[in-house]
Amino acid sequence: MTANTPMLVTFVVYIALMVLIGLFAYRRTTNLSDYILGGRSLGSFVTALSAGASDMSGWLLMGLPGAIYLSGLSESWIAIGLVAGAYLNWLFVAGRLRVQTEYNGNALTLPDYFTHRFEDHSRVLRIFSALVILVFFTIYCASGVVAGARLFESTFGMSYSTALWAGAAATIAYTFVGGFLAVSWTDTVQASLMIFALVLTPIVVMIATGGVEPTFTAIELHDATSFDMLKGTTFIGVISLLAWGLGYFGQPHILARFMAADSVKSIPAARRISMTWMIACLGGTVAVGFFGIAYFSANPALAGPVTENPERVFIELAKLLFNPWIAGILLSAILAAVMSTLSCQLLVCSSALTEDFYKAFLRKDASQKELVWVGRAMVLLIAVISIGLAANPDNRVLGLVAYAWAGFGAAFGPVVILSLVWKNMTRNGALAGMLVGAVTVILWKQYLGHLGLYEIVPGFILATLAILIFSKIGSGPTPSMLQRFAEAEKEYQAS
Repeated sequence: MTANTPMLVTFVVYIALMVLIGLFAYRRTTNLSDYILGGRSLGSFVTALSAGASDMSGWLLMGLPGAIYLSGLSESWIAIGLVAGAYLNWLFVAGRLRVQTEYNGNALTLPDYFTHRFEDHSRVLRIFSALVILVFFTIYCASGVVAGARLFESTFGMSYSTALWAGAAATIAYTFVGGFLAVSWTDTVQASLMIFALVLTPIVVMIATGGVEPTFTAIELHDATSFDMLKGTTFIGVISLLAWGLGYFGQPHILARFMAADSVKSIPAARRISMTWMIACLGGTVAVGFFGIAYFSANPALAGPVTENPERVFIELAKLLFNPWIAGILLSAILAAVMSTLSCQLLVCSSALTEDFYKAFLRKDASQKELVWVGRAMVLLIAVISIGLAANPDNRVLGLVAYAWAGFGAAFGPVVILSLVWKNMTRNGALAGMLVGAVTVILWKQYLGHLGLYEIVPGFILATLAILIFSKIGSGPTPSMLQRFAEAEKEYQAS
């Protein structure tokens, strides 16, 4: 039995479990609402963990620990920004969005919600927002395929092209078959696996380096500036890292979890569960990278792979410190992080194509069974395009993830927030906000990126101003818009 056999067996068992969950969800999927929103049936626990897992990709177990290992605690500002943004999103957006989408045409997607909320008979809001989703999420999906391929390539010595298909196949299978319920249920398993790995690993690393005091002493001896939160940073740099939290308000795959909750009354419990999970995972991630400094400075002969690529710090610690079978479970957490995010993104793209193009423009009278199968076909289409984009691992697609996060955050974030809290917002304001947010992100990245300010900051500010200004230009909200808003807000406050 080779050293890789336990890990291979663990991966195969884990993937088989995910596909079985997909088959079970298949039996619960009878119409389009089931396929793309789970029939709005998610309880607090599944809503919470599904929202967390769909948010945290392979970056959680590879990118951030690697950055902490390389530079110390100054890289942790992004984690602080994400926790703050996620909490505010749960507090101000989750419950209201759950209620407002139900009152506005029982909307299943963000474009659908915008169309009904602002009575956009021209359907330009639907088209533009669906296009934003498709462009940015196809890039996102490609980055997830690349991350999965890198994991299989480095763990099992596969060629990149083989690893590409091996990493993507299981995710495509259960998303295709089971839709939103499969994605949400598998997310719950994957989130549990991720928190297990990220709580256990730093504890074992600390024990291996002699306990709390020897670990911190070793880090200080290696590089005392590792403890400095402001090392190598600037004011603009810290603001840019914290500003990642603004992106939460506009991420369609996270907002879909709020829309799918079984009731607005489930949201407070889901918020508490999700934030506990997120803080534990991000704290564990930072600890893995930070304690890894102590372990590899004490064992320099083992540090070769991590010196070559700091993003391997979690992988190497798992292999070195755990029984191969436990290491296989821990490394499955990376696969879980990749699969949970990729599956959500495939489904949101499928939803946009099925609900916002096929049903809205091509087949208004399509049966529910037909729409479900069109949704499945769209999952395959987006997956094939994503694999095509990921086929060249050097095409810098991973570098576009921050760009896509900013694009969604600026184009949709202010529109979502103000549509939920300001009754006088209009279609003109929503369209102006989306356009200004998206264009600002693109132009800032292209021409002013050298200033060091993350493009989501100017994009978010200017989009908000555009909404406020253009909602005052032209005709105001109709009586029926005001009535729906008031009724939804009344139900939200009562809950």
